[in-house]
Amino acid sequence: MTFSVWAPAHERVLVRVDGRDHDMVAGRDGWWHADVPREAGADYAFVLDGDALPDPRSLWQPNGVHAASRVYDHSAFRWTDSAWTGRGLPGAVIYELHIGTFTSSGTFDGAIERLDYLVSLGITHVEVMPVNSFDGTAGWGYDGVLWGAVHEPYGGPDGFKRFVDACHARGLAVLLDVVYNHLGPSGAYLDRFGPYFAGSNDWGPGLNLDGEGADEVRRYVVDNALGWLRDFHVDGLRLDAVHALVDRSAVHVLEQLAVEVDALSAGLGRPLTLVAESDLNDARLVTAREAGGHGLHAQWADDLHHALHVALSGETFGYYPDFEGQLGKTLREVFLHANTWSSFRGRRHGRPVDPGLPGYRFLAYLQNHDQVGNRATGDRLSARVPTRRLAVGAAIVLCSPYTPMIFMGEEWAASTPWQFFASFPDPELAEAVRTGRRREFGRHGWDEQEVPDPVDPETVRRSVLRWDEVAEDGHRELLETYRALIALRRSRPELADPRLDRFDVREQGQVLVLHRGGSRVVCNLGPDTEVRLDTGPLDVLLASPGVEVAGQVVHLPGDSFAVLSPPAANPPR
Repeated sequence: MTFSVWAPAHERVLVRVDGRDHDMVAGRDGWWHADVPREAGADYAFVLDGDALPDPRSLWQPNGVHAASRVYDHSAFRWTDSAWTGRGLPGAVIYELHIGTFTSSGTFDGAIERLDYLVSLGITHVEVMPVNSFDGTAGWGYDGVLWGAVHEPYGGPDGFKRFVDACHARGLAVLLDVVYNHLGPSGAYLDRFGPYFAGSNDWGPGLNLDGEGADEVRRYVVDNALGWLRDFHVDGLRLDAVHALVDRSAVHVLEQLAVEVDALSAGLGRPLTLVAESDLNDARLVTAREAGGHGLHAQWADDLHHALHVALSGETFGYYPDFEGQLGKTLREVFLHANTWSSFRGRRHGRPVDPGLPGYRFLAYLQNHDQVGNRATGDRLSARVPTRRLAVGAAIVLCSPYTPMIFMGEEWAASTPWQFFASFPDPELAEAVRTGRRREFGRHGWDEQEVPDPVDPETVRRSVLRWDEVAEDGHRELLETYRALIALRRSRPELADPRLDRFDVREQGQVLVLHRGGSRVVCNLGPDTEVRLDTGPLDVLLASPGVEVAGQVVHLPGDSFAVLSPPAANPPR
């Protein structure tokens, strides 16, 4: 077989296969090649200046990110999803999960055992947090250093394929979280091979996307993305923090990626989805290329989360103060900060969203891994907000024109926190992570001793979902509300209608009314205030306990909602 590596600055490169060194031959554009008679399962490394390093494009790291790579044969896996035609994003309900804490086993096979539950909930897309190789056994996955190799403790590349195959067998699409904006602090050897790095950001070294040698670096990114979609049958990618991708090229790497993914989609005959996380509040990311945008399919909408969080929890610290009393406006316009003042940033931020864009291009959520895990103690919304009010928040998200996303366990108000954790074997790096996180929250007023130790295995154990809670009082009722809301969204087209120019929100104090065609979603976010609204002759499709309708008046006790629709004899025009 042929071993290849890009190492443009080196005069000699060897490949060590099963302990034996072989000279490589210099080819074009800085690539080196060697033909060695070996099959799948052989261990290999590239020797540069006397050091044996893993393959930057490795597909398998069974012994960790510092050890030799292993040859992996994609064709050896027996897929059963030949009838799978994919799922587009319109009408989707996404479920974000972390393989290591979704089940007690922390593996792909363990996660497969819970897929039928997700189907019964009404989920259409499973968004899996990063599964690329990182140093250690436990972590969020955002410190990956070998982007194409599946983390071995989860089950390695075959384990991930089994998971994707099992999802497709149940009609579930798979979105994979990938990180191209930086590399982790341990095992990032790319700069030993060539000019991969250019500068750094808050998380680590950034990629050289527009300098000398950038063409091959961009291919490294794009080929990795295409590999997940083509070889692992993944249906889409969630692109982490794209605002940190520094690229001054005429064609941004995101646009290049979108073009090539669209081409692959045509070739595979199934829809492929690119979802961006961005702090820019700029809908050009999801605007069509022919209209001057990057042509991605969707993006996370943190402003929607922030407005919902403030309305539900009452918290107004950090970046939340601007969102107080702004839930209705943010729901209508997607971005609160749309070339408007942001007190957290100390400047104007963002640009308005064109109401002609479909709402499904923006993901709405009450919680996600960032908004829970990046709190000092990893406490979920359910630790501060009563279950009745959580149900109101779920009704707003699931009856909105946006693509709803649920963070694992949210739907039953999981009691387990989801905390920041890592497991770097290097004791100095582990101590730096531990002290750095505690000092960061200490500067924001937290007692440093209250911040969990991220490298303590107990921090991981605390974050594992407790599935026995699902059947317990309080948890069970909220779960049934989520299930009913998702079913209602699917059965009533007006509740999933993505047209923002036909979506209206009326807000008065703590009362919110979402206009969805002829239907209404009425919400009372006042915990101690009863509300009576004249809504006209509408039938109740779903409501919180205690909601009553008398004639044209709906009575809402504190922290309650009702989804109302015209009587069947008078459907909306």
